[in-house]
Amino acid sequence: MGIETLLLAALGGMLIGLLLTLFGGGGSVLATPWLIYVVGVMDTHAAIGTSAAAVAVNAATGLAAQARAGRVKWPCAVTFGLAGLAGSLVGAQFAKQVDGKSLLMWFAVAMIAIGVSMLVPKKNTGDPTVRLTPPMVLKLAPVGLLAGLAAGFFGIGGGFLIAPGLMASTGMTLANASASSLVSVSLFGGATSLSYAASGQLIWPLFGALVVGGAGGTLAALPLAKYLESRTTVARTIFALMVIAVAIFILLD
Repeated sequence: MGIETLLLAALGGMLIGLLLTLFGGGGSVLATPWLIYVVGVMDTHAAIGTSAAAVAVNAATGLAAQARAGRVKWPCAVTFGLAGLAGSLVGAQFAKQVDGKSLLMWFAVAMIAIGVSMLVPKKNTGDPTVRLTPPMVLKLAPVGLLAGLAAGFFGIGGGFLIAPGLMASTGMTLANASASSLVSVSLFGGATSLSYAASGQLIWPLFGALVVGGAGGTLAALPLAKYLESRTTVARTIFALMVIAVAIFILLD
């Protein structure tokens, strides 16, 4: 594998890390198209497995920061994540049975759903002191399972499903849900990537390049975050439209 290929992967990781840090979700969905159309990975399954592994690492890094800030509702997050863990393994296994072209088309449909979800205004209402209760577990488990299935099948973090699912099931705030969702993103991404790695469909050098680039993108995003504080809605809208545009390109390709 040439240095040019690794540099392109690192550049993609930097872009994804930048977008994830600035917008808090959705950026990871660009990893697979970047590997296929820019880096030149021919195997759709390998691209999904590799990007899922990188997403898991980036999410774990973000989770550590959110945990230090005290925003993670651990009992709710772990319950949701464990329920979805089995779903992500099933979803990944099913995806490996689908031919690469069809899987890429379904991936594009998921991208459009993510882009549209980012265009919907989100209210930061909810209970910041929410605690896990037995009735809440009965809500969290099935929603987590479905989110895990989707994340495993498409090889994405699934944050666009997880955060709303946590809010609907527990009544927690958007800030707590966004932070807590990283537990599931880490678990789902890790499980999905391990499933692909077991089938020899994870490209380790590209994974390393994505992770290193992602760290650089996160650092680069920190000064930009302050600049975008008063322009969040406009910036998020532009990003969502970009995700939808990439999805349309894939569908028409």
